[in-house]
Amino acid sequence: LKQKGFTVIVLEAQEKVGGRLRTDRTLGVAFDEGASWIHGPNGNPITNLASQSGANTFLTDDDNVSVFDINGSTYSDSTLTNSENQFNNALNAVSNAGNQNQSFETVFNSLYPTQANNRLWKYMLSAFLEFNTGGDISKLSSKYFNDDEEFGGRDVIITNGYDKITDFLAQGLDIRLNTRVTAIDYGSQKVKVTTNSNTIEGDYIIVSVPLGVLKNNAITFNPALPTDKVTAITKTNMGNVNKFLLVWNTPFWHTNLQYIGYTPETKGKFNYFLNVKKFTSANALMTFAFGDYATVTESMSDSDIINEVMLHLKAIYGNSIPNPTSMLRTKWGKNINSFGAYSYATNGTTTDDFDTLAKTINNKLFFAGEHTSRDYRGTVHGAYLSGIREADKIIDL
Repeated sequence: LKQKGFTVIVLEAQEKVGGRLRTDRTLGVAFDEGASWIHGPNGNPITNLASQSGANTFLTDDDNVSVFDINGSTYSDSTLTNSENQFNNALNAVSNAGNQNQSFETVFNSLYPTQANNRLWKYMLSAFLEFNTGGDISKLSSKYFNDDEEFGGRDVIITNGYDKITDFLAQGLDIRLNTRVTAIDYGSQKVKVTTNSNTIEGDYIIVSVPLGVLKNNAITFNPALPTDKVTAITKTNMGNVNKFLLVWNTPFWHTNLQYIGYTPETKGKFNYFLNVKKFTSANALMTFAFGDYATVTESMSDSDIINEVMLHLKAIYGNSIPNPTSMLRTKWGKNINSFGAYSYATNGTTTDDFDTLAKTINNKLFFAGEHTSRDYRGTVHGAYLSGIREADKIIDL
């Protein structure tokens, strides 16, 4: 928009640009609290932006993994391969048998009743499906959980901080930090935006807050948003994934592995470890909480988290391993700037709802964000492309 001669003001609620791209470097390693990976780098616009901005990437090989059971035994490669093939077949079966008002879990359990409490299947359901979609399988749509598009190529992780990209994009823009929007009045010729510090007028506004902010009615719209927009906001859902970076003085794990899997009884509970030492000099592992367990962790203390994580690592590596020296963590569900991690299709959602979330109102009120991307929801490239889409709409007016 600025390149086309528009005067653009960016209102940012946080103390820094980037939204859910947030990098914490306090432990000497770039811990990305939000997005970490470029999903499908081939033809993906973020790949080029990463190169331009000085963001470094590393191919995290999904196949370089060992998965351990609660007694410390390793699942054989043949067991993992066969189970993953069956799991992928199950995803297709649920999608084919699913309907708009039944959850993934309901349909899955009816088709595969013997797998519902299988620890390896619970691991795959959370570390693969709940991680990918952001939603707990009990709330995930059985019909539309997997109908979005993707770019090609194997996923790469950004090793020196995803904020490199947003800092690069922010150069030369008029960005007002710590400016929280509370109301938008688009009933007159000019759009009036009320913030915590002042009121700003413009010809057009692009609302790019996360779906969770819209769901929590954090912004008052005047006139009220149209019924179809409100319905779509209600019908879609904001998922939750939390991340935990743990650092030690020396590594005790298999440093040649990219991933370490674990199959606890509780689904979504610290069952997947990313070996950060593989692409940095830090003696660090990153683990995750998926689905409903991600929300459970937000009321746990740091010491509770460390104790639970260490129970899993001790089951694999023995009781003599030390506790981490430091930990960083996220609480995306409680974060008032997002109220969750990323959007997903829940019971009652249709894919069309994501198009409705993107609909323009009165050629004044425009909507961007990953939740407005039918094809690439829940991704950085979905968010980025939605911004290009809305800018083009304004340019074409």
